[in-house]
Amino acid sequence: MLRDIRETSEQEYWADLRRRWTSLLSYRYLGRNHSSLNSGPVDNTMRLRSDMRNPAGGIMAAPLCIAAPEGGGLADDVAVPNPVIHSLQILDDALDVTRIEVLSEVLKQGRQMGFSRSRIVDANDRGRVIALTAGEGISLGTTPPGFEKMDEAKIEVEDSPSLPPLWRVFGAVRRADGHWVLPELSLETASPDAALHLGPQHILLEAAAFDLASDRTGTDLLQIQSWHVMFLSRGKVGPFRADGEVLNGSGGRVGVRLVLVDEGNNGRPITAASAVFQPARP
Repeated sequence: MLRDIRETSEQEYWADLRRRWTSLLSYRYLGRNHSSLNSGPVDNTMRLRSDMRNPAGGIMAAPLCIAAPEGGGLADDVAVPNPVIHSLQILDDALDVTRIEVLSEVLKQGRQMGFSRSRIVDANDRGRVIALTAGEGISLGTTPPGFEKMDEAKIEVEDSPSLPPLWRVFGAVRRADGHWVLPELSLETASPDAALHLGPQHILLEAAAFDLASDRTGTDLLQIQSWHVMFLSRGKVGPFRADGEVLNGSGGRVGVRLVLVDEGNNGRPITAASAVFQPARP
């Protein structure tokens, strides 16, 4: 099993964080830079690729949540952050948007908890708002002195209609019993505190939600409008299974509720999510 970074010595801490951060797949694969940790110029933008879109061409929720993780402003250089709540409302399906920019704001930050929100805009037209996000994070501990920014090698992904879906890249599958699952925890999917990172969770849960919504409506031409996630406890072992239900709304809308459980840790619930889908615009 992976070691929680809080169990390392002061001498080992930053080397261990560097190893974890440069191995974590979430930000490297999606191309999101975090200037508080990464060396180089400040860049709060992220390119949108085909694998970040739904079958109708609209933007998915998970890439936006990874671009704006909303940890309350608690960064890894000063704390061991842990997400608590993430809320996303999509205002624009971004059909013709090639790059987004995250305009973040810390609302309140205390000794252990922080609250933040962001506007996600078209990087080429800041007046065009794609989505609103808000969230809450908690610090699991403080860091020792001696932080230095890291060189993080991005995974260069050339955009193509043949790109694999994000869930496949992160190892998720739909099992024969109909459940969507992530494999056991690994270095590429674990946060520094040796728990399942928020990135794979958003990706798996959205795949499961979209599957349920498509089955209910009989079409995959759907656009997610609202996405709300509560992180209940740390996912320590895996496999991680998504259980869900779908609910009918009006005007062709459907709602989906899900719970992610850690099968390797006595089926402990670790995350709850809800989504609202509407028919995609023609």
